[in-house]
Amino acid sequence: MPVSGRNQDWNVETLAVHAGEHVDPATRASSPNLVMSVTFAPTELTGFSTRDRGDYEGFVYARKSNPTVRQLEDKLAALEGGEAALAFASGIGATHALIAGRLSAGDHLLMTDTNYIGTAEMARDTLPRFGIEVTFADPSQPDEVKSAIRPNTKMLWLETPANPIMRLCDIPLLAGLAHRAGVRDVVVDSTFASPIATKPLQLGADFVMHSLTKYIGGHGDALGGAVIGRKPDLAALNLESTVHLGGVLSPFNAWLILRGAATLPIRMRAHEEAALAVARHLEGHPAVKRVFYPGLPSHPQHDLARRQMRNFSGMMTFQTHESGVAVAQRMVEQLEIVHYAVSLGHIRSLVCWIGTDDIQKSTFRHDPKALHCYRAYAGDGVFRLSVGIENGEDLCRDLDRVLR
Repeated sequence: MPVSGRNQDWNVETLAVHAGEHVDPATRASSPNLVMSVTFAPTELTGFSTRDRGDYEGFVYARKSNPTVRQLEDKLAALEGGEAALAFASGIGATHALIAGRLSAGDHLLMTDTNYIGTAEMARDTLPRFGIEVTFADPSQPDEVKSAIRPNTKMLWLETPANPIMRLCDIPLLAGLAHRAGVRDVVVDSTFASPIATKPLQLGADFVMHSLTKYIGGHGDALGGAVIGRKPDLAALNLESTVHLGGVLSPFNAWLILRGAATLPIRMRAHEEAALAVARHLEGHPAVKRVFYPGLPSHPQHDLARRQMRNFSGMMTFQTHESGVAVAQRMVEQLEIVHYAVSLGHIRSLVCWIGTDDIQKSTFRHDPKALHCYRAYAGDGVFRLSVGIENGEDLCRDLDRVLR
């Protein structure tokens, strides 16, 4: 069931459970069906090419649409308050689909100077080979963003909170600025926030992107990505991004993510509760130099976080007085509850060391200005901590084991 219709007045907890889902008319199954069929028998004559199928709403071939994936897409649209959603095989798959589907050679993409490393590397290394111009700006400096907009700027890409330094973007301010300057698309990667914390479409964005692998799936067992926005835009995007580029989401992964999305509001409350306990503990710890968590008054954009986020999520970074590499080695060897591992947004807590020198080699190697801006936040590096839904006191004791 899409966002319009009988679910439009439901609260978010009810949307998370029921939006997009329905009782199966044949079996009366209450839970979503896992439909693994690649091909479907249409109820009317359709063209062989997707372009020739007109307004046929049924299923023909799984690369274009699948019943299980469709239910997930409808749920995501409802959670974000959007008209439609498209699901993809991964978060970076969703990012590539949106950029490749909306931009062409000669277009200009303006992107936040610090974001997920896969997005940053694609923007710096891959897009210029296809004739798409890319520049970067500090979104915490609106004048810098405004001055970077060109006549051919078609897209402004934001990420809030930013991975990994937890810097925020003022979505209404930047979206308004970009649209007034003629930018067609404002995109927000809202993976760190989830739809429970922030709804970018309601704040002026044209598209919101999620790595479903993270908070929405929540269990660390299924890759996925999604783009949510206006129905006509996504209908056009579907032809190129799924049929032509082929980065479709497996129905099995969609089924797993549907299961995870049902508990998203409850989990986000638990993430925030545990994260606040851990952030306050770390901020007062003698081994810790600095903590970046939007829910702490010490965060430089705490006021913006309170205006723009209804949940501070479970993501934070912190720095230690001791060498980060030395602390990370003890984490690998001694942590019992927190897993030393990449990724984030899962029910279990995850931590990893992100050294600035490593980021420079992979992300900022040709961009000294952006590196300087990043280093002003991150110093020589940060620990990225994704707080799960465990008890906060237990997490603090586990971290104390490796902090000296």
